[in-house]
Amino acid sequence: MNDVAIVAAGQSKFGKRTDAGLRNLAFEAVKDLVEHADNISLKEDIDATVIGVAGDEFNGQGAPAAVLIDEIGMVGKPTIRVESACATGTAAIKTAYSLVKSGLHDTVLVVGVEKMTAVSTAKATELMARAGDIRWEYPFGCTFPGFYALMATKHMEEYGTTKEMLSSVSVKNHFYGAKNPKAHLRKEITLEEAMNSIMIAHPLNLYDCSLISDGAAAVVVTKADLAKKYTDTPIYVRGIGSGSDTMQISRRPSLTSLTGARIAAQAAYKMAGVGPEDIDLAEVHDCFTIAEIIAYEDLGFAKPGEGGKLALEGQTYIGGKVAVNVDGGLKSKGHPLGATGVSQAYEIFRQLRGEVASEGRQVDGAEIGLSHNVGQTGQFVNVIIYGR
Repeated sequence: MNDVAIVAAGQSKFGKRTDAGLRNLAFEAVKDLVEHADNISLKEDIDATVIGVAGDEFNGQGAPAAVLIDEIGMVGKPTIRVESACATGTAAIKTAYSLVKSGLHDTVLVVGVEKMTAVSTAKATELMARAGDIRWEYPFGCTFPGFYALMATKHMEEYGTTKEMLSSVSVKNHFYGAKNPKAHLRKEITLEEAMNSIMIAHPLNLYDCSLISDGAAAVVVTKADLAKKYTDTPIYVRGIGSGSDTMQISRRPSLTSLTGARIAAQAAYKMAGVGPEDIDLAEVHDCFTIAEIIAYEDLGFAKPGEGGKLALEGQTYIGGKVAVNVDGGLKSKGHPLGATGVSQAYEIFRQLRGEVASEGRQVDGAEIGLSHNVGQTGQFVNVIIYGR
């Protein structure tokens, strides 16, 4: 099962990066990868690149992969650009995994990147809203805060989930994001602050919503029998699962679970030969606090309707049932769309190698990590399980 490995990882600083464009962010992530790699030469060791960029309109650059391989010095190598909305990063990793697994390439560089803040918040919200159905949803004013507000309202009605439970997710993620030097918003918040911030889409307020961010992350994927050439501590891809759902949210049988996430999780667990109880560390797609609570349930960390209780009881902090989003998650670390799934892999890579202790958020003894990356409202979902 351990036949594909990640042997190096890097990330840019996330945030409102007025000092960096799309190409600068990608360069920063790859530079960080090279500087922290044990033994990687991009020109000599990399066979191909996979570039994940979700949107062109944020920065105006068409065919961004061509610009990026030029910037990071990979001209001449085969290149693929992938896009799966907010799940673009894990789609890029899955593509690289497939290239290596098939034998088409031995070692592949993955770069996920997004530059979102060059446009106004209103424009960014509009561009993302177009990822909803442009015939039946977008023209009627549906935005992603609105979509997830519908999920939150239904979860509250069906299971008794409370605003305090939602806010508990935000408090935790800010607690760890404040410790992450590469996070967008390094700020702890109190439960009172989280619950009383400005309303965005009832019942979701400011601290229930993820950030509009710039950033990039990169990993190197290779064959297992080459992994020890590059590092003594490779991290193996043990399982990958993917799923999808209806484009129109109104056509779904439930608003309290993502069908694609459940399908993806079951497939990933089966491939890896593990279950939810074996996961030491999880990176889940908390684009909104309700999304993290639903993820607990879809991934099997909690029974349906009990995700909010898991958050409120602090069971997703380090030392609890399962450590979730201890890098700050999308909520505090940030959410540059194409970079997010690769950033999840970067965090798990470092955690499983014990490299985060100096930041005060190391999951001691972690052996197995899981990433859960959702595009749109579940139209694209990838779950990846990594192991030492």
